[in-house]
Amino acid sequence: MLPPKRISLILILVSLLYSKASLGQEVAGCFPVSQRTTEVGCWVLSNAPIGQLSRTPVYWYLETYENRAAAETDKGPHGTVVESLGKIWLMTIDEPGRKPPSKGKRVAEIGPLAISPGEKHSAQYMEAVFTPGMTAPAHLHGGPEAWYTLSGETCLESSDGHFQVGRAGGPAVIVPTGLSMHLTATGTEKRKSLVLILYESSKPATTFVHDWTPKGLCSTKH
Repeated sequence: MLPPKRISLILILVSLLYSKASLGQEVAGCFPVSQRTTEVGCWVLSNAPIGQLSRTPVYWYLETYENRAAAETDKGPHGTVVESLGKIWLMTIDEPGRKPPSKGKRVAEIGPLAISPGEKHSAQYMEAVFTPGMTAPAHLHGGPEAWYTLSGETCLESSDGHFQVGRAGGPAVIVPTGLSMHLTATGTEKRKSLVLILYESSKPATTFVHDWTPKGLCSTKH
């Protein structure tokens, strides 16, 4: 039988190894919220066509409501009501200068988002909850992506050789169409974000890429 000190040392080492493995965990992808069994991960709240968008750029408007019925009342042709992170949200794709909601509260106006005018688009809304150190595999989207961060921070490296850091209270992250990207949850707090992919309906929302390798620009704290 091992002495108590040796057992304690082994338990400490196992705990450290487990923590290190958790910090480096890669999220396999985003899954329907109906399949959710844990808080952490990437969850698709809604994925629906919004039709033809005739002007570019457009903006993503985020508004909160006390109840779903009020949000549904304010919803326009390019709006979607979702429940996420303890709140009821009305997400809307619209032109610049959208009027504030009659019953809800404007939380953010994110843009400009450059799109292909005249093309039919779909809006995929997601909730992303990552612990520090978690990553997502290299991928690209069939349209611009944007995040609104409620807590924590995330660093995104893109194939144009740049990186962006999204933090709670800071500017939203916007990634143009066609760029490959790799993201890492940085900082010390759990990252919680709402995510939009505004993609052309004739294209996949997300495609994993294998012909680009990130340079590790997010490996050090920025």
